Amino acid sequence: MKRDVQTLNRHLAAAQPSATYRVMDRVAERRKQGVSILSLCAGEPDFDTPRHIREAAIAAIESGHTRYTQVAGLRSLREAVAEKFRDENGLSVNWQDTHVSSGGKQVIFNALAATLNEADEVIIPAPYWVSYPEIVQLCGARSRIVPCGAEHSFKLTADALREAIGPHTRWLILNSPSNPTGAVYSREELHALAQVLLEHPQVLILADDIYEHLIFDGRRFYTLAQVEPRLAERTLTMNGVSKAYAMTGWRIGFATGPRWLLQAMEKLQGQQTSGACSISQHAAVAALRGPKDFLDESRQVFERRRNLMVGLLNDTPGLRCAVPQGAFYAFADCAALLGKRSAGGRVLNSDEDVVQALLDEARVAVVPGSAFGLAGYIRIAYAVDDASLKTACIAIRQFCHGVRAL
Repeated sequence: MKRDVQTLNRHLAAAQPSATYRVMDRVAERRKQGVSILSLCAGEPDFDTPRHIREAAIAAIESGHTRYTQVAGLRSLREAVAEKFRDENGLSVNWQDTHVSSGGKQVIFNALAATLNEADEVIIPAPYWVSYPEIVQLCGARSRIVPCGAEHSFKLTADALREAIGPHTRWLILNSPSNPTGAVYSREELHALAQVLLEHPQVLILADDIYEHLIFDGRRFYTLAQVEPRLAERTLTMNGVSKAYAMTGWRIGFATGPRWLLQAMEKLQGQQTSGACSISQHAAVAALRGPKDFLDESRQVFERRRNLMVGLLNDTPGLRCAVPQGAFYAFADCAALLGKRSAGGRVLNSDEDVVQALLDEARVAVVPGSAFGLAGYIRIAYAVDDASLKTACIAIRQFCHGVRAL
């Protein structure tokens, strides 16, 4: 049988493009047409990368550090990563227990691609980061989505986890603080999940801690292998410099976990991209070992913006928003707007309709909650300056005031 040359890999063909980037593409198209859009959809800090990190990158270039590096990362960076995990998370690791990739997303992809087979399942609490189920799909495995609604503060409970684990469960992905909700797991909540996981030694755990340093109201951050060290031998703890150090474009993610898994990830990466950018790795060393004042300053800014945004959203008819505990996202319930009509004439049958109407009529870009596995919500990123954030929230409020019953 003749095969069409345009036939795609079936796992790729079934995967969906990133919903966040779809909205960003719409924003770019509108701006190209001369339309002014306030974008609250991108998940990246609006700050410049701290100066000492930029200077370290320049010094690396001028010193000739522009060659290939070891696949799993420069030893100096891996040593700095190990120090970070020891000092900040209480994990007993050394540099050989670490892995560096071109961004946190590649860490996740490497881990899942190195371990998943056709019948395997990955438990993903919903709402979830949009890429988790798509990466699982690309690896040829199946996602087991576990709804975690507002009644559970958008967090996985021990009972829900116990019910979700089955004979084909291979991984649990746990993200705290959460994208898209900002939910943060307490030590007690993690301990309860750990007791369930100890009953199922076949389950690996991926702890996505990328928003670790963006946590509010004096809360303390905990990661699963820290709370229950007996799970360390099957937990991949992932982090990076993207969010905390305003280094999204530098593309450095890192992890620690069992050596058999790290070796498999290194093998895969060696045939895929090889080592991460040498300049970015030197900059990441400066980030991890340099001054940390920036972390507290940026956290205070985001906490202030959170308070501003939540106050304005909860003063908006048709929207309800729980107070996020971390990250820089608000996950607002827009169910009260559904089944109605916007001032511009669009019937709002779904959160996707709300998002499109906000873009067309309020000229504000947000992302539908359905893209994160929980319909009837919109995700709003408050990683913009205070004035733009306030202007956008006022525009959203004016839009909602104009919504009428059919």
